[in-house]
Amino acid sequence: MIDEYLTPEEIVKELDKYIVGQEAAKKSVAIALRNRIRRRKLPPDIAEEITPKNIIMIGPTGVGKTEIARRIARLTAAPFIKVEATKFTEVGYVGKDVESIIRDLTELAIRMVKSERIQNQEKRIRELVEERILDALLSKSSSEIYFDEEATSSESPHVDVVWPTASSSLQRTREKLRDKLRKGELDERIIEIEVEESSSPVEVIASSGVEMLGIDLRDMFGSMFPPRKRKKRVKVKDAREILFNQEAQKLIDMEEVTAEAIRRVEESGIVFIDEIDKIASPAGRDTHGPDVSRGGVQRDLLPIVEGSTVLTKHGPVRTNHILFIAAGAFSQAKPSDLLPELQGRFPIRVELSPLSEEDLYRILIEPYNSLVKQYKALLATEGVELEFTEEALREIAAISYRLNQKMENIGARRLHTVMERVLQEVSFNAPRLKGQRLVIDKDYVIAQLEDVLKDEDVARYIL
Repeated sequence: MIDEYLTPEEIVKELDKYIVGQEAAKKSVAIALRNRIRRRKLPPDIAEEITPKNIIMIGPTGVGKTEIARRIARLTAAPFIKVEATKFTEVGYVGKDVESIIRDLTELAIRMVKSERIQNQEKRIRELVEERILDALLSKSSSEIYFDEEATSSESPHVDVVWPTASSSLQRTREKLRDKLRKGELDERIIEIEVEESSSPVEVIASSGVEMLGIDLRDMFGSMFPPRKRKKRVKVKDAREILFNQEAQKLIDMEEVTAEAIRRVEESGIVFIDEIDKIASPAGRDTHGPDVSRGGVQRDLLPIVEGSTVLTKHGPVRTNHILFIAAGAFSQAKPSDLLPELQGRFPIRVELSPLSEEDLYRILIEPYNSLVKQYKALLATEGVELEFTEEALREIAAISYRLNQKMENIGARRLHTVMERVLQEVSFNAPRLKGQRLVIDKDYVIAQLEDVLKDEDVARYIL
């Protein structure tokens, strides 16, 4: 769940660490997330009536739409999924139906809740795993492998197999093995453990129709053919992971996990629909051919966005209070080309501005994950210290901006292409430059790009 103390201002500050500019989009997203917290504090009858104010972000590619969505996912503990509108087809066509968005979001939420429960009980699970490994080490069939002189000679020098009657000796031996186990001294020993394997005699491939009904044929056949148990000999270090998963499965109540996951999806789920402009048919354009299902996808999206119940294999999920954030460049179509009903379900519209030369320069150096920091870290692994002069970074930003003006405007992604071209030789020769300090200045940048930039046709191909 979103931290109750996370104010809109703090959300924007967090987004500022990774995204340059686009203040309007950041504020809209911050308000939408904060409204989730406000709604949880209301009486149930009022809270039920308050629906999320869905957002549509409009702007050219590479200006930060998807990055805002990615950072929201990191920032919130709410179930979050990013989908591409172009991946879905109208009902009746072969392909993914839009309801699979909610099914996938539910699965993601179940994994999230399950992971939290495992983390909360990790200490207890580790203890149970340790006991099972010790049981295997002390088993009658494996005793000749695991009983070394240090473990048995001082207390019971003549014991080859510890029988249940020798309780005090068994306990002392167990504690000594426990100490060795915790120190990692027994990691390479081989033990025999019991594992489960599926006994289903058929491979099940679910059709889209069966998927739409929320029926999982694997689970159905799994109940008919329960898993078989068999003995398996593995190293202690590998047994830890296998046994951890087994014990975690025993301790966790999956019914509770599923119920909590569905509640989180319904109350705080976030769906980011990218490339929504690609399913809008521009006014006046002939809609025959490959565009035939665009309007159908919009019609299928409509009930989910406005609030409906989607059947999943874990039970029905209501979408009334899921927050939907849509994004698109809208270079060929306009938001008004979407179905009027769908437009009405995205009341907040935010326009993201194209990136200026100054924006590109700031993107190079300011974000926590800036390209400059990434390349410095990569080459540091080879023992090469990389430095950029301010003039070099200004030149890279200027060249990237000019290329965006002359060619297709791909926003900040142009920086990736230009930087890779500038540092191609350095990256290639890095292994033999170990221990050196390299300074990238303006002249070096121009020299690396000169041949490409003077031939516009080549530039279009390479950059």
